[in-house]
Amino acid sequence: MRDRVGLGWRAELAAGILTHADRIDLVEVIADDWFECGRRELRALRTLGAQVPLVLHGVGLGLASSVPVDGHRLEAMARVLEAARPEFWSEHLAFVRGGGREIGHLAAPPRTAATIEGATANLDRARTIVGSAPLLENIATLIDPPGSDRDEAVFVRDVAETANAELLLDLHNLHANSVNFGFDALAYLDALPIHRIHAVHLAGGRWISASGGQRRLLDDHLHDVPEAVFTLLEELGARSLRPLTIIVERDGSYPPIAALLDELDQARGALARGRARRVRAA
Repeated sequence: MRDRVGLGWRAELAAGILTHADRIDLVEVIADDWFECGRRELRALRTLGAQVPLVLHGVGLGLASSVPVDGHRLEAMARVLEAARPEFWSEHLAFVRGGGREIGHLAAPPRTAATIEGATANLDRARTIVGSAPLLENIATLIDPPGSDRDEAVFVRDVAETANAELLLDLHNLHANSVNFGFDALAYLDALPIHRIHAVHLAGGRWISASGGQRRLLDDHLHDVPEAVFTLLEELGARSLRPLTIIVERDGSYPPIAALLDELDQARGALARGRARRVRAA
């Protein structure tokens, strides 16, 4: 197994991805987009997987909650996984609904023992219904969740260890949270169980105005990956002993495919620099 670098699959990027498949190691498909699809459409997803290695990414399960995850959503996920046969699937360590109401975005839960217990139970439920557990992704937040009794890095670590789960580390989410809440991104990285990190997301964001004349870095997936995120990827490469799967995410304001391919090459370069540092240190 080797390090791989790929791109999030979007309809607007399909032609560019398939034309340049020799420069894209894999694609990541949003699983929820296929929950209501019929057999014919799911066959098309399987055909895509035959052309380029494929992984699935969930956005709506709401695993980080004391409320049991919706069984119908898990059954839909199982159906898409059966059709697509991805190498792995992932989902956010977030909650998205409560009291029967949809929040409309990925929200950071209180970082407490109760949330860890709920997330662990939901992951066990996913293993039973879907047949496997997802990689867990850290999320970006503009609000430090009230009621927390531990910081974000410790929370992510505790969920991963308690649930025996692997991680998808979103480096732009890490970067944005470190800027917005004033913590050391490298200390966060060192607090994680590095051996559990299997995949990585890279993305970009923008500055927005906040109360009191302050600014916040918003993770919007509409901008280029910043240099700070490539630096974090290099640092991860210097720390990780296992092969990593890197996905560049873009959800709109799409540049020419050449610009995205350049970002993939920048990711390969950053990861290679980190790997070289680890070899020299060893």
